[in-house]
Amino acid sequence: MRLVTYRDAQGVPLAGALLHKDQEVLDLQAANIALYGVASAALVSVQALIDGGSQALELANSLVKRAPVTAVRQRSAVSLRAPIQAPPQMRDCSCFELHLKQSFAAARRARAQREPDPEAFLKAMNVRADERVISTFLRQPIYYKCNRFAVIGADENLIWPSFSKALDFELEFGCYISRPAKDVPRENARDYIFGYTIFNDFTARDAQALEMPGMLGPAKSKDFDTANVMGPCLVTVDEIEDPYNLTMICRVNGEEWGRGNSRDMHWQFEDLIAHVSRSETLHPGEFLGSGTVGNGCGLEQLRYLKPNDVVELEVEQIGILRTMVIKPV
Repeated sequence: MRLVTYRDAQGVPLAGALLHKDQEVLDLQAANIALYGVASAALVSVQALIDGGSQALELANSLVKRAPVTAVRQRSAVSLRAPIQAPPQMRDCSCFELHLKQSFAAARRARAQREPDPEAFLKAMNVRADERVISTFLRQPIYYKCNRFAVIGADENLIWPSFSKALDFELEFGCYISRPAKDVPRENARDYIFGYTIFNDFTARDAQALEMPGMLGPAKSKDFDTANVMGPCLVTVDEIEDPYNLTMICRVNGEEWGRGNSRDMHWQFEDLIAHVSRSETLHPGEFLGSGTVGNGCGLEQLRYLKPNDVVELEVEQIGILRTMVIKPV
């Protein structure tokens, strides 16, 4: 299934499923009432559906197969939120080595360009801090905890943070946890994945450059309202045979800025679940991000966004997450 959360005419968030090449949305609760005459607590939201376990998932699947006409809405007539808004918890991991290496190299070039002799400065630059990060990355999964309250969906705008002049996007996807997970062996970890979505981890690069020397990870550079864009849908795990062979493309105003493939993940979601769940319980609906795919952001090319830009992140078999960047006057 391709699950969504959408707003009705009164602005109430409802659980739905995309139909007919994503051109229609089935209101799951309305479908249940039409077919069985009663509402179901498991269909109140996508989070409730995950909490309901296999029985709730089977119910939703049966509703999608029957799809009563009275419960079908046109996609163009509804507004999509993030599949779960806000998720119970978010962790964004770093899984693509190429992104790290290219981002570090780009940041060094940017610093060198401000010097009288950029080439000489670049050659003399100390890279040991970057090498320590790569060494840690290769040794174990690394991640930070995101601001879950900054999550928005496919039909909402990114509001440019007032403190930044260098705004960037990041092409990622991620998985949602299906059931409580603690001390999960890697070989069993796939059983704890409910499904996948696209994640645009917007970042204020100038703020990031100032705070990262503090050695506590990103903070204000990623913590501002609307910074975490997710969607357009949650694709259940059974719909994607191999999540590690998906083409990933980023575009700005229709121009392709970069592409990669999920096959390049050094750490896969099973590795992340096994690592994070050590002596710690992951709960249904929690989100784990993949981190940015190589070539998946502007920083790697020293290109940044402008007000009114439209960013499109496409991940094969999931869809396109489109976001307009709005800068208040």
